[in-house]
Amino acid sequence: MKVGFIGLGNVGGKLAGSLLRNGFDLTVLDQKPEVLARFAARGAKTADTAAALMRDCDTVITCLPSPAASAAVMDEMLAEVGPGKIWLEMSTTDEAEIRRLAALVEAKGGTAVDCPVSGGCHRADTGNISIFAGCERATFERVLPLLTRMGRRVLHTGPVGSASTLKVMTNYLATANLLTCCEALVTMKAAGMDLATTYEAMKISSGTSFVHETESQLILNGSRDVSFTMDLILKDLGLFQTIAERNDVPLELSPMVIDIMKDGQERYGLRANTDDIIRRLEEATGLSILAEGFPAELIDDEPEEQGYEVFPPGRAPAQAAE
Repeated sequence: MKVGFIGLGNVGGKLAGSLLRNGFDLTVLDQKPEVLARFAARGAKTADTAAALMRDCDTVITCLPSPAASAAVMDEMLAEVGPGKIWLEMSTTDEAEIRRLAALVEAKGGTAVDCPVSGGCHRADTGNISIFAGCERATFERVLPLLTRMGRRVLHTGPVGSASTLKVMTNYLATANLLTCCEALVTMKAAGMDLATTYEAMKISSGTSFVHETESQLILNGSRDVSFTMDLILKDLGLFQTIAERNDVPLELSPMVIDIMKDGQERYGLRANTDDIIRRLEEATGLSILAEGFPAELIDDEPEEQGYEVFPPGRAPAQAAE
């Protein structure tokens, strides 16, 4: 399988790196020439245009910052889509937009899959990230060998659009959890608690979470460099809120989360790291939320292994294949 990859940013570059590391015939495209040069030095081919990439590859993967960016790239590629071609959309995008673009691909005889990832850049770097995949079951089985080289746990979520719907939900949950971790850490500091002890109490308790065990460490170190920015999370939060509004769900917390992150963006910059949001509470209280012994960056210490499909409770592999 000849694979093309468009978008070599914080996540896309690491996913593409996993394919290269695992011996795939890989051609890449990015707006930054220096990024392309680094991949070429590692053995990847490079393309001049998205259309050429689709023409020369069996499968093309996109991992881009916005639905508009994905639509623009698809406009370039569509003339080269034909029977047997597969488009994997790994961007976090709007489920209605992915269905629109998928219909265009399918009208040309190609196949579309929305397969966003979840788990952080550090896990994307080691091939241990989780991947959702929305498509027909037969298509899923065709692309599974590819997905299990980029990710550890792969979930078939249903038809095209279902993976993107679930992905923005997970980013909403992660952001809401980040805000509660910030409030917990600042409140414990104000109450005179040692922050390293507070971190461990949260970690071993019912209050723990993936966000706490990763991002709280970066907050306490002071680097707060989670490789994810406020403009991107506000895009994802907006997509989640849109899903709720389309389905007449009167959310209460979601609008508050959006308002808090917008305020953080206004204070600290369009592309400030999401973990900088704790500065709002630091400034309001005059407290410094720092502790010794925490890392400046997240490193995945789980060894890279062959990925595998995961199944919802009560669904055996034979049932999923039906």
